[in-house]
Amino acid sequence: MSYSFEYIDIILLAMIAGFIFLRLRGILGKKTGFEGKILPELKKEFPKNFTKENKKNLTFDDNAQKEFLQGAKIAYETIITDFSDSDNKITKSKPLLSKKIYNQFKEALSERESKGNYAEITFIGIISAKIKEQKKIENNLEVTVDFVSELITSIKDKDKKIISGDPEKIKKLYDTWKFSKDTRSANPNWYLIDTVA
Repeated sequence: MSYSFEYIDIILLAMIAGFIFLRLRGILGKKTGFEGKILPELKKEFPKNFTKENKKNLTFDDNAQKEFLQGAKIAYETIITDFSDSDNKITKSKPLLSKKIYNQFKEALSERESKGNYAEITFIGIISAKIKEQKKIENNLEVTVDFVSELITSIKDKDKKIISGDPEKIKKLYDTWKFSKDTRSANPNWYLIDTVA
């Protein structure tokens, strides 16, 4: 009987992960950057003087920035909570991570698990998210975002003893994350490629 409940839990988690992935794809996956030849309906997203000399500087208009930041905020919360939950595994946010970042996160979680530690987090919310830099490098668009968020977090050992953090205190977190997408790819999704705490 307990096995059937386990299968139901797995199915429910898969459905939730699928919903989050589709939601993020719908927002982060929108083509708001330079995709080669500029289509008439996309011209408003670029300045009139967008030439070979300034292709390295990707320019979003106000609407494109708002849409991108909306998706970036969802991705940020999803990745933070996925990395900081108690199972020491990357599950929900894996489709949002570059191979390099995924491997870094996986290594850090494996080290935490090997020590018998786990995390507890309550994500309070994002105070601000601002685009710091935007550029085009060869065939990749890169957008760097400064995040300020609040959360309650602590690391505990197998006996539930607090190793770091404070389960009663709200902590302000400052992060700088870099997102990228390949203009040659048919997949319009953005991926997290670098983090600077």
